[in-house]
Amino acid sequence: MTWACRTVSVLAVLAAMLLTAVPGAWAHEEREVVFPDGSGSVPEYRASDPDLLVCKVDRAAFERRIARFSEELRRRNLRLYEQCTRKGFRHIQQAVDAVDGPGTTIAVLPGRYEEEPSQPEPTGACSRLDAPRSALGYQVLTFAQQRQCPHNQNLIAVLGKRDLQIEGTGAGPLDVVVDAGYRKLNAIRADSSDGIYLRNLTAQRTTFNSVYILATDGFAIDQVLTRWNDEYGFLTFASDHGLYRDCESYGNGDSGIYPGSASDINDGRGYAVPRYAIEITGCRSHHNLLGYSGTAGDSVWAHDNEFDHNMAGASMDSVFPGHPGLPQNHARFERNLIHDNNEDYYPHVADGTCAKPPAERGYEQGVVCPQTSVPPGTGVLIAGGNWNLFEGNWVYGHERTAFFLNAVPAYIRGENAPSRQSDTSHHNRFHGNHLGTAKDGSPHPNATDFWWDGQGRGNCWQDDTSGSNPRTLPRCGDRPGTLSGGSHRLLGEPLKTAHLLVCSEYDVGARRLPSGCDWYGARGIERVEVQIALGLAAVLALVGGMLWWRRLRGHRWATVAVVAGAAGLALDVAGETTSLSTTLAPPLALVLIGGWWIVTGHALRERSPVFGWTTAALGLLTLFDAFDQAVLMIPWTPLSPAWLRGLLGLVWVVWAVAAAARPPRENRNAAPRTRALAGEPS
Repeated sequence: MTWACRTVSVLAVLAAMLLTAVPGAWAHEEREVVFPDGSGSVPEYRASDPDLLVCKVDRAAFERRIARFSEELRRRNLRLYEQCTRKGFRHIQQAVDAVDGPGTTIAVLPGRYEEEPSQPEPTGACSRLDAPRSALGYQVLTFAQQRQCPHNQNLIAVLGKRDLQIEGTGAGPLDVVVDAGYRKLNAIRADSSDGIYLRNLTAQRTTFNSVYILATDGFAIDQVLTRWNDEYGFLTFASDHGLYRDCESYGNGDSGIYPGSASDINDGRGYAVPRYAIEITGCRSHHNLLGYSGTAGDSVWAHDNEFDHNMAGASMDSVFPGHPGLPQNHARFERNLIHDNNEDYYPHVADGTCAKPPAERGYEQGVVCPQTSVPPGTGVLIAGGNWNLFEGNWVYGHERTAFFLNAVPAYIRGENAPSRQSDTSHHNRFHGNHLGTAKDGSPHPNATDFWWDGQGRGNCWQDDTSGSNPRTLPRCGDRPGTLSGGSHRLLGEPLKTAHLLVCSEYDVGARRLPSGCDWYGARGIERVEVQIALGLAAVLALVGGMLWWRRLRGHRWATVAVVAGAAGLALDVAGETTSLSTTLAPPLALVLIGGWWIVTGHALRERSPVFGWTTAALGLLTLFDAFDQAVLMIPWTPLSPAWLRGLLGLVWVVWAVAAAARPPRENRNAAPRTRALAGEPS
């Protein structure tokens, strides 16, 4: 990085820190963990007879549950039930505790498992564990403490087991239900349990995660349903060789599927990678804050899934500290259906619903309590990710945008080195996606197809788009890594950066919804972008009008230019509204403003040469900005013309006020002549 780039990086982080104090962001806190060594493998399903059985002893209830099964499946369950009543277990945890070696299969027969022995609050030594508390209030326990007190936080705790398979024997996931009743953080926790395989069951109603897999090399989640949780349906963390297959999740305050801190096996590589750490396929995640989310969701391959009717369909980010593998890199999304993610659950925060105890919020009736800040109406959100591939997806029906890309400075994740502040939002490729069209070919347009804050290098977009913000984007070549244009921006666009900083102030616990952010319902003049544009327009109109009146009102072309400039300033404000932001209004406004400054500068050159040339230079920068936005992004420039225009504009405003405040030259010269003619000393 050159000295100039380092300087801009320092300015970027200082400016961001001055603009806002980003609140502590702790979506998920865990003990310090390291990635597995990668020697494991994805476990394979074992179809053989189970080693251990779990069932309830109410035979009438059991027979009602299996009455609709096929004859073959009903007979199998009856046979297993007879065995289970003689030598099986009544609680899943009892069977897990009885596992004495790798390769064990536990079959769970149809029923509702509330795991009553695991429910009581901790007593004795378990109530006095010495462990730090997270920002959300729970203790961050070591693995040894989890073993000592497995049910302080977990309904079912699988700790240090190897190659364990837990499978429901019903016709579908809803035939075996693990219900935490909002009494525990996690319904099922598998910690350091390589080869864990969960199949054909439902886990629900926790104060954090239904299924939590941590520090594990080799896991499979197969035909599992999770729902109605404060935070996540499925959370896998610091794990490798993972498979999500044919799963479903809904009603979660963060995301349905969260492969956070997946093993960072491709760090330092380009698009071509030897393998992915986590594969997600055949799953559906709907009616959550996010369908999919991954802070440090590295090396994840998500294909042939459906993410729909969430607030945002999918996200990957580098926002939250304490996650190994940051910044996020190398997610690959292919052939997914990402559609109609337009839900808005923020009113549940505003009206106090989410301040109630979890059991009273109405999750089962469709309430979701958003835990983090996202733009509703978005298909895919990349907040500080690198080397991500999005190809062949169907992304449609979004009221905001199909893809949303912005950078995240490293200080937000706790890294303050100046050289790291611009290390995100690079080499993301959007190519060959079906935008605004359903899989059957029917039209379902997005409001815009792409939104980008303007920061990053090596990003590229497909050219068959119906609208984007900015209007012009670097295009992808035919092969990954090839571009038809280029970008190398160390800072995003000024107004977009301000917008993101304001919107980041969301806090569900404090019921704080940023008033200037349209994500939370701000419209028109309430939006921070419109307020800033209006304030700048008012200042420029006042100063420019005063300069014209004091210096140039007798100049015909300067008068025409000031009228055009006023129209440009009005159009610039209008261009920040939602309805006009992706039209030609913003660049047209810049053309009018730039023309005003160029003509004004020309008129000023005779009497104030330096100020005149500065004014004309400001006009040229404004025209470059219009060209950058509407025609072609100027390649390989560390700052967009908008930043340069803004910095020079500050100088110009002060200079113009001083120039307008001085008496005109002819008036200053006339006073001594008048006094001399009257016989007075000059």
